[in-house]
Amino acid sequence: MPTETTIDRLKNHVGQTVTLRGWVYNTRSSGKIAFVIVRDGTGLCQCVVEKSERTEPFFEEARRLTQESAVEVSGDVRADERAVGGCELQANDLRVVHAAVDYPITPKPHGIEYLMRHRHLWFRSQRQHTILRIRHTLVDAIRRYFNDNGFVLIDTPIFSPSAGEGTSTLFSVDYFGEPVYLAQTGQLYLESACMAHRKVYCFGPTFRAEKSKTRRHLTEFWMVEPEIAWARLDDVMDVAEDFVCFIVGRVLADHRADLESLGRDMGPLDRIAKPFVRISYDQAVEILHGQAARELLEKDLLEKQARVAELAARMAELEETQKTAQKKWQQEKAAQDLQAAREERSDLEEQVGNIPHHIQLAAGFEWGGDLGGSDETIISRLHDRPAFVHHYPKGCKAFYMRIDRANPRCVENFDMLAPEGFGEVIGGSAREEDYETLVARIAEDGLPREPYEWYLDLRRYGSVPHGGFGLGVERTLVWLCGLKHIRETIPYPRMMGKIYP
Repeated sequence: MPTETTIDRLKNHVGQTVTLRGWVYNTRSSGKIAFVIVRDGTGLCQCVVEKSERTEPFFEEARRLTQESAVEVSGDVRADERAVGGCELQANDLRVVHAAVDYPITPKPHGIEYLMRHRHLWFRSQRQHTILRIRHTLVDAIRRYFNDNGFVLIDTPIFSPSAGEGTSTLFSVDYFGEPVYLAQTGQLYLESACMAHRKVYCFGPTFRAEKSKTRRHLTEFWMVEPEIAWARLDDVMDVAEDFVCFIVGRVLADHRADLESLGRDMGPLDRIAKPFVRISYDQAVEILHGQAARELLEKDLLEKQARVAELAARMAELEETQKTAQKKWQQEKAAQDLQAAREERSDLEEQVGNIPHHIQLAAGFEWGGDLGGSDETIISRLHDRPAFVHHYPKGCKAFYMRIDRANPRCVENFDMLAPEGFGEVIGGSAREEDYETLVARIAEDGLPREPYEWYLDLRRYGSVPHGGFGLGVERTLVWLCGLKHIRETIPYPRMMGKIYP
């Protein structure tokens, strides 16, 4: 009896007869030989079916296999560096478990809207498979860091009676006749837990009703939030810095080849090391007003305009190839390249239209406002390592952030911006530990006091300096994989106007 195994373990079975169970990824045949590429969730394997007396019962069936049909293949494992995965299977038996008919995501090109409607099947493509495996490692690394560094996991509620990050982004839910909200953050509940356990974290789904359709926004995303008692702002930034170095290192160690297959430039990730850049909000404003920011955007504009012109010429060539190519595979390849060129041109044309506005926003940025996405992009592109921007104006930040005693116009907070223009991946702060100051902040923000009485108890009974931060898994994955849009980083993205499937 052949040994049942998986593709990722084939290298341990060279010279042996094994059985693989999986799905047909692709096929091709030529005369008396058929090549069936099988995927099983752990990798891809080329199964070679040569026409012979032994394979005669299933040879024709192997040639006619359709994409995503479920199969069992038995055969002899051969090492072959040229083969996908480094091994191939010389098939001597094949059984079709289920024949798929008209699989909707074929090798031909599809637009992003079509793919998102078929997200439940798009998972099976190599790119999506790779991204979600990297996500798995990222999540494991996040948990490993905190579990190995003395943090206690605290599961915070998803239903909340009050706002944690401002009332404008709340999803309201009818809770047995009482209005409550989907959690924007677990932070306030974590603060109570850190007074019991000193170092704690929560990790779960988070909901923000932001009416935004940018590449960086989801209405439902996953966030990890540590909270540390007896900590000042610099202590919290030190932990964030160490944490990011750890998770980046783990992803690089486990997925370098995967990242390269996604087209990721590895150089910037290899440079991630302590210390990170630390700049004040005031310095950030100076950067936005400076010549370097303007020159960066003006250079971008010229380069993107030139690329749009190149793509227009390339698209004309591909359209001609589609019409004149003699072979079907040439036509299909031209169609696929044409689709990619159209998407790139559309993306670039949008950016070209936005850059003059971003130049104006940067030049006209006024002290007191929160940094926008384009502002964060400029600052992060001007640094080759993650950058902490700290001490924002009080008026643009949450009520719980500690007021800077040396400059009461500002709070002791930070955003960590990933380099290369990927923007914010972490937001954190020291928390206001003084009872009277916190009561005043709640009133200033126009929040009702009653829902926060339990939170004020933490300042009545044994209040100490403390702080923490939140890291968004999806934004971090966008950065690590070098993706253009956040929608590929979560199995079922929820965005404004996007809820199916």
